[in-house]
Amino acid sequence: MKLLLTSGGVTNDSIRQTLVGMLGKPVSECDALFIPTAQWGQPMCSPQTVWKSTASRWPGESNLCDLGWRSVGVLELTALPTVGRDRWEPWVREADVLLVDGGEAIYLAHWIRESGLGELLPALTDTVWVGVSAGSMVMTPRIGEQFVDWRPGQGHETLGVVDFSIFPHLDYPGWNENTTESARRWAEKIAGPAYAIDDQTALAVVDGVVTVVSEGNWEHFGG
Repeated sequence: MKLLLTSGGVTNDSIRQTLVGMLGKPVSECDALFIPTAQWGQPMCSPQTVWKSTASRWPGESNLCDLGWRSVGVLELTALPTVGRDRWEPWVREADVLLVDGGEAIYLAHWIRESGLGELLPALTDTVWVGVSAGSMVMTPRIGEQFVDWRPGQGHETLGVVDFSIFPHLDYPGWNENTTESARRWAEKIAGPAYAIDDQTALAVVDGVVTVVSEGNWEHFGG
């Protein structure tokens, strides 16, 4: 699987060009599945925010579903155990890209495992995973206790598909807990290498090689 791990989505031309390169063909020739599941575990999200993301109704924001795909479908992970793998697995295998929205990363990791999608991921060698915020963080080994909003105190480990952690929304206006200094304090406590990225930055991971794609600000913390 190819990973495009973003903080804010496909927010600039550099990230979009990287996405097209990973897809290997124009966006207009690709079929996408949108996964909004992480929002249900985030207290700041609601049915209204899920609808805005799915319907591309966030004004002035990068809307994953509105990038010009040939087709877009919704894959709600909490529903998959009730419909059977023989039904949903073909949908996933036939998609060119999985668009994984933000929200709560621990909740999302739980449902990736519980739904069976996690077992399928290693087989999706040509599929592109586009994560936003929690949709990116879920692929890391751990996120840090301060980012846990679902079942706090139960740990902050995620899927560990990559070997680095991500601090998203770096220096986002009005978010006092997302300053550069906050990211540095977070990095001191997180085990292993990590990146802090703003909403104009993405981490492209292909065959284990990480490339920073940015028209904004980011920091790398060794570990």
